[in-house]
Amino acid sequence: MPSLRPVHRTGPGWAVVVLLVAIGLSGGWLLKAPCLDTYATPDGPVLDWRDGRQYVHLCYSDTIPLYGLERLSNGDLPYKTSWTDPDGTTVRYMEYPVLTGLLQYVVMRATKTWLDVTGASIRSGPSEVVVYFVLMAIVLALAWLVAVLATVPLLGRRRWAVALIALSPLVIVHVFTNFDPLAVALCAGGMLAWTRRRPTLAGLLLGLGAAAKLYPLFILGPLLLLGLRTGKLGSWGRAAVAAVAAWLAVNLPIAVLYPDGWREFFRLNSTRPADHDTVYFAFRVLFGWEGFDGPLPANTAPEVLNRVTLLLFAVICLAVAVIAWTAPVRPRVASLSFLVVAGFLLTNKVWSPQYSLWLVPLAVLAVARWKPVLLWMGVDAAIWYPRMEYFRTFDEGTTRLFVSAVLLRDVLVLALCAIVVRDVYRPAKDPVRQAGDDDPCGGIYENAADNPPRWLAGTRSIAGPADRHAPARTSPHS
Repeated sequence: MPSLRPVHRTGPGWAVVVLLVAIGLSGGWLLKAPCLDTYATPDGPVLDWRDGRQYVHLCYSDTIPLYGLERLSNGDLPYKTSWTDPDGTTVRYMEYPVLTGLLQYVVMRATKTWLDVTGASIRSGPSEVVVYFVLMAIVLALAWLVAVLATVPLLGRRRWAVALIALSPLVIVHVFTNFDPLAVALCAGGMLAWTRRRPTLAGLLLGLGAAAKLYPLFILGPLLLLGLRTGKLGSWGRAAVAAVAAWLAVNLPIAVLYPDGWREFFRLNSTRPADHDTVYFAFRVLFGWEGFDGPLPANTAPEVLNRVTLLLFAVICLAVAVIAWTAPVRPRVASLSFLVVAGFLLTNKVWSPQYSLWLVPLAVLAVARWKPVLLWMGVDAAIWYPRMEYFRTFDEGTTRLFVSAVLLRDVLVLALCAIVVRDVYRPAKDPVRQAGDDDPCGGIYENAADNPPRWLAGTRSIAGPADRHAPARTSPHS
């Protein structure tokens, strides 16, 4: 992780930042804690999830059921261990990308070691999964702390905006819902390394992030676009090579040793239908739409949906490329990165609730206005209540309320995208540039003039008179 420079004198000190993060994480812990309660049975204590308690108390976390479902409780190495679904035909393996799967394995081994050292008598009961959750929560809390600390220097003169990240309602609801804080931390670290003009380290961290969840790899797209606009492609090339090398270093050993287990993540993502938190599912509930593929048997890939989502994301990427090229002033890295990641989530067939954590640092960096960002965060976090009610009852009214909230969330994310695009084309309205920064995340692109390669320069003149719309630029460290 690149070193953190001292916080700007107008911003909070590191102790204050850590305190803010601790407050947000404490809220997250209090929300999940009711799901750790047990009750006595003749065979010993059992985790108390009776009568949908995990949904009633809004404390559900994937960490707990996956400990048994993914066969971690057996102590076996993920991707090596397989099991058969209740249908009796489908062979399953660990469903997560390799780095996330290895995180679960390491914490599982730490759990069993802890129980051995402390002499716990119940090795496979609820005490084990509770210890596992606690240890995993510590790891995820540290990952989120790293993500926030790495994002602070990227805020430029807007250092107090870190409070919006540390105390986000989405952090309180979802920081312990799944394992995504690891990917967010690696992504933030990669962006910080890029800002510190260490492209190889940036690529390594983004590649490791992609080995945990795919989205950190998307950051390389905006960096490429800005490299083309400024003619500074050497650093991007080093970052891209390092990212591929890091991803291969994590994935290749598992792919060679356990190819079926390694492919499970890709197989599952190709065969799963539109998830509950997506616009596709919402349209199915609200309008009776049967989807692009119509009714399908279980474990059958929705091939048309897969192609549509891929095509829509490709269109989003093309649109971001056009924006990057036609903007009167070179866009900021965070602006383009937010558009790409938000576009992926909006068009993808899966938007698990914790995926919204991906957008928290990027939205604060890109939108640079606390009111619309906080509105989106609040609505997105509030979806957790109708979602839990939906899974508890599957009642028609609750289902319609839930998917309506999902659509409202999508509209708010689109509104944030519109704000970002407007600021790109009207840079004088961009709060970051109004504050005197050019691009706090830019690294070698900060204050760089347009100098596209000769083969691209003739497609449009992007320098010159249009720059009058931008405020005067100064170094953020001046």
